[in-house]
Amino acid sequence: MEFIKYHLRMTKFSLPSSIRVIDIVQILLIAIFVYYLMVWIKNTRAYTLLKGVMFVSIFLIIAAILRMDTILWICQQLSVVAITGVLIIFQPELRRALEQLGEKKMFSNLISFDNGKQVDERITDRTIGELIHAAYAMGEVKTGALIVVEQNIILQEYEKTGIAMDSLISSQLLINIFEHNTPLHDGAVIVRNNRIVSATCYLPLSDNLELNKSLGTRHRAGVGISEVSDALTIIVSEETGKVSYTYGGKIVIGVTPGALRERLNSMKTRKDHKETTGLARIWKGRAKHEEKTGE
Repeated sequence: MEFIKYHLRMTKFSLPSSIRVIDIVQILLIAIFVYYLMVWIKNTRAYTLLKGVMFVSIFLIIAAILRMDTILWICQQLSVVAITGVLIIFQPELRRALEQLGEKKMFSNLISFDNGKQVDERITDRTIGELIHAAYAMGEVKTGALIVVEQNIILQEYEKTGIAMDSLISSQLLINIFEHNTPLHDGAVIVRNNRIVSATCYLPLSDNLELNKSLGTRHRAGVGISEVSDALTIIVSEETGKVSYTYGGKIVIGVTPGALRERLNSMKTRKDHKETTGLARIWKGRAKHEEKTGE
């Protein structure tokens, strides 16, 4: 806290005599970091923490100005404990933030020289059709269901909480699994590569306070797994029969079969079928230009 008092007394603002290119790069990098940090804070419980940190910071500044040495000393002794506590409390959010950073694949997108072809199909049209048929068939008779479709992040830790399976997906099998009074109906089914790998799995419940209070445990579990992974979860409400899906911490309630099919189609392949980007796009453009001009 001595640093805060010294900084308040001695800090003098001055502008650099010249601005270098590296200074502009640093400013841009800091701006990008702050932007993503604020987006992350907004979408997690860290927003509440930020308000608390701002309140404590204002209090410490006032204490430093008024020279409340005893209070500053106590805060200094507790600072390490407080930081450790924050890391423990927000461990899931910090872990998810690092996972999202790893999913960006910024460097591979920048220098990739592929031709943008679709490869390594995750789920087939047949699987999508079976999932949709099962979901809406169960919705008609108000049979609750929770189906997790795995993507890049492997859900092995949640898979182990259930009963191991290795079954080709069919609507009849899914309907039978979630039928009332059957051994496998309670919990979630995890789908990986067109197969059911586990049933009766326990999923983490979301503690997002913005979720509708009418949503039950099944919907909160669907949102919870989407907060800690990139999986898409199909939910059938036992009370209303409506079919919903969750992805990226968000829930879309009461979707139509067409909307659900479109969402599932968007995750059919492991590799996006977009045009080549970054340096590869620049190089390809240059090559085409040379080809046309005959250089």
